[in-house]
Order: sequence, then structure tokens, then C-alpha cells
Amino acid sequence: MINKVILVGHVGKDPEVKHLENGTAFARFTLATSESYKDKDGNKQTNTEWHNIVVWRGLADVAEKYVKKGNKLYIEGKISSRSYEKDGVTKYFYEIVGNTMQMLDSKPSTTNTSSATNEPIVPKESETKNNNTEDEKNADDLPF
Repeated sequence: MINKVILVGHVGKDPEVKHLENGTAFARFTLATSESYKDKDGNKQTNTEWHNIVVWRGLADVAEKYVKKGNKLYIEGKISSRSYEKDGVTKYFYEIVGNTMQMLDSKPSTTNTSSATNEPIVPKESETKNNNTEDEKNADDLPF
């Protein structure tokens, strides 16, 4: 089976970084992707999708330091779903768990000149051990 997602879009808000009790960092942010088309009358229409992104460990650290609202990013990862109960109603939540991230802005901002490369940012093997499943289970308690 394959569960792979590739997105290119703009960051909707600055990443929110949190740490689990064991110190593992994770960052959450939204990414907007858009597609344009012409309707039956020939008018240009744009459809924007908002994706919930979560990155772990080293990528969370990179996101905290360099990713800002409006940045253009390439994200590669997988779709993950969770559910939680609120007020007796089960809520379902879908997010993209990123394992590769690349900044695509042509001009680096003054705050991220030290990391202004177009090289993909991929966590080291030691940062991805246990395939994040233990950390993802701990993050399941978060109602967002």
C-alpha cells in the first residue's frame, strides 16, 4: 500500500511548535494550495485547499526557525487521520505528516539567510527512528 502526498503551497500561519513530555518537538501549520480554471462562461476561478501540516523533530526545529506565514514550501509526507470525542461527538481530523520540506521562495528573508538553500530538508535517520508512531500517539490527546 502507498500513502504519499506531495504539496507545493504557501504557509497560512507561522508554525506552532510544541514539545512532548519526552522533549520531542513537533510543529503544526497550515499550507494553502490553489488551482485555477475557467468556468463555463470563460471566467477565471480559483479553488484553494487548506492542508493541516505536522512535522516532527529536526523538521520542527527548522520550521520554528525559518518557516513563516506566506513562505512557499514543498512538503512531502503522508496523510494521517485521528479522531477524538468532544461534547459526546466524535470529531475526525486529517493532517499531512511531513517527512521532507523544501523552502521555495526565490528571495530569502533577512531572518533565514543562513539556511537559504533550495536543498530539501530531510530529517536524519536518528530523528525518524520509531517512525514517529509513539510520538503521534502522544500527540493524539491534542484536540486540533
